[in-house]
Amino acid sequence: MGPVNWLAVLLGALAFFAVGMVWYGALFGKVWQRESGMNDPRRQGGNPAVTFGLCFLLELVVSAMFGHNLARTVPPPHVVMMMAFGFGATLMVPAIGINYLFQRQSFTLFLIDAGHLVLGTLAMGGVFLALGY
Repeated sequence: MGPVNWLAVLLGALAFFAVGMVWYGALFGKVWQRESGMNDPRRQGGNPAVTFGLCFLLELVVSAMFGHNLARTVPPPHVVMMMAFGFGATLMVPAIGINYLFQRQSFTLFLIDAGHLVLGTLAMGGVFLALGY
């Protein structure tokens, strides 16, 4: 087992967060707000600093677990991206899919959120790969 690359963990979480900023901002912001019901005045408000801070903290947890898995397995470089894709597409996406089914969320919302998770974990994996995980 190799050591966890904590710089890659931090920067991987930042990459995941940056993908979300673009994804839910310029790319799909208006559609996501409509589909998620965030345009409803009852769902607006709150403290954005707390929301974004907790979001980053949760992405840091994902990145730390990814770094731990890489340190335990020390895979070849192409497998790093396969694992990153797997984290998003086969763990995170099915989890939100299960919740969205019971919450009766729209398929459009599912696709937007699922796309963010897959691209976010791929960006995170790219950082680990660039830093030699």
